[in-house]
Amino acid sequence: MPDARIRILPSLSQIPAAQWDACAAGGAARAEPFVSHAFLSALEETGCVCAKTGWLPQHLVLDGPDGVPLAVAPAYLKGHSRGEYVFDQGWADAFHRSGGQYYPKIQVAVPFTPVTGRRLLLRDPGDAMARPALAAGLKELARLREASSAHVTFATEGEWESLAAQGFLQRTDRQFHWTNAGYGSYDDFLGALASRKRKALKKERREALASGLTIEWLTGRDLTEAAWDAFFAFYMDTGARKWGSPYLNRAFFTRAAEQLADQILLVMVKRAGHYIAGALNFIGADTLYGRYWGAIEEHPFLHFEVCYHQAIDFAIARGLKVVEAGAQGEHKLARGYLPTTTYSAHYIAHPGLRAAVAQYLEHERTVVAEDAAVLTDLGPFRRGDEIEQD
Repeated sequence: MPDARIRILPSLSQIPAAQWDACAAGGAARAEPFVSHAFLSALEETGCVCAKTGWLPQHLVLDGPDGVPLAVAPAYLKGHSRGEYVFDQGWADAFHRSGGQYYPKIQVAVPFTPVTGRRLLLRDPGDAMARPALAAGLKELARLREASSAHVTFATEGEWESLAAQGFLQRTDRQFHWTNAGYGSYDDFLGALASRKRKALKKERREALASGLTIEWLTGRDLTEAAWDAFFAFYMDTGARKWGSPYLNRAFFTRAAEQLADQILLVMVKRAGHYIAGALNFIGADTLYGRYWGAIEEHPFLHFEVCYHQAIDFAIARGLKVVEAGAQGEHKLARGYLPTTTYSAHYIAHPGLRAAVAQYLEHERTVVAEDAAVLTDLGPFRRGDEIEQD
């Protein structure tokens, strides 16, 4: 791009929030929460993202001739593959066995956050030159940092196609998302299900709260420090069992809530006046993003109620179009969450590794598509010719 240049920022503190968010919003009223300056800088300011944790910020900023950013990308230099949810450890192992060095690598992502969204953040989404410029910038960043590769994960399909045109390899995977078909209530949603599935979910929801449990939705000013203290205890307990070392610290939740309170939903569970479980969600323009769940007491079906059914209730109440309930989990299928393709793009410098990965990805894309088709057919929604009876 004539008269344009790319800067590398070691911290989001080096760019005004308004300039970053103008690109992150891409012409919308506001940026989606995970790519906002507030969210990403909260990760940095609280030490969740730093050299010590293996996420060294190397954010790209594409400046126009007037010095005003035309596009940005949240990028990190990484010495491991943890906290990404797009698994490339097999690639790393194979390269190491052949005498190569896979780490460090460049990662364009939202740390610890497997949700789809824009990763190449253009101030003007119609700018035909900005995406190729950022793609070229990522390749150059990889060269400068002596990195084996550059990865753009949980990107949009449009970015995936654009990056492929710039020599990035294409990868797909799948998650389970719930889609709002204009439902006025949860019962309306149940009406779209096969009779047997509908009865099962009604029973599941009754039993989940049968022990005298109550549910609270906390957002905005209701997000007190006491509520965060309780949720953090749940998060640490579950995170320690799942990952060994949870990614986020207590300070992050307070810092994020200071600027994103109206984009945060805590679904909290009480028994005998005390919080015993909860789930953290973020609220986008048309999507509810489920993030973390934890509990200090075991109750049948409570996880499903808090993370999936309550998310549907909230989405319907707010008129949101989609619920993304996190990575993996075929158990979501029976609760109305259907397979949805996710996209990532990968630039690999070494010709031999690139050829091997390209061959693998071609096969993997076919398997992912076939798997999604089978799972969709197994979903709980009734067929057009099915006779309904309760």
